Amino acid sequence: MKSLIEIDRAQPGDIRWIATAQVAMAAETEDVSLNPDQVVQGVRYIFDHPERGFYILAKVDQQPIGCLLILKEWSDWRNGDVWWVHSVYVDPAHRQQGVFKKMFDYIEQLARNSQIRGLRLYVDKTNINAQRVYEKLGMNKDHYDLFEKMF
Repeated sequence: MKSLIEIDRAQPGDIRWIATAQVAMAAETEDVSLNPDQVVQGVRYIFDHPERGFYILAKVDQQPIGCLLILKEWSDWRNGDVWWVHSVYVDPAHRQQGVFKKMFDYIEQLARNSQIRGLRLYVDKTNINAQRVYEKLGMNKDHYDLFEKMF
């Protein structure tokens, strides 16, 4: 029998797992080594400042298997918030099983019920697999390219 994937908002007790997932994701997708203690502090910040955003967690049999971060952006054009999907991670043993789709469906429904104006994310140009997943969910890259200057 296949285990049920449960999706809900993450709780403060999930901070360490989320931070560990973020360290793994950075190493895997960008070959970047993050300071685990700094990442724990960064994750904790969101829980301490819910006006900035929140985490979604996917679990199977009460064990975390995936997460993502929602950050809020005000849109003057739409007179409302747009949610940015960040820090997407699914444990490798649970990939290709619809975990991200379940998380995305959850946040889309939550956004629609909360009168959020849209969902956005950015993806590494070389991450073709992720781009295909996002396109299957009805997202597109028609309007914008992301420019950044990180410090």
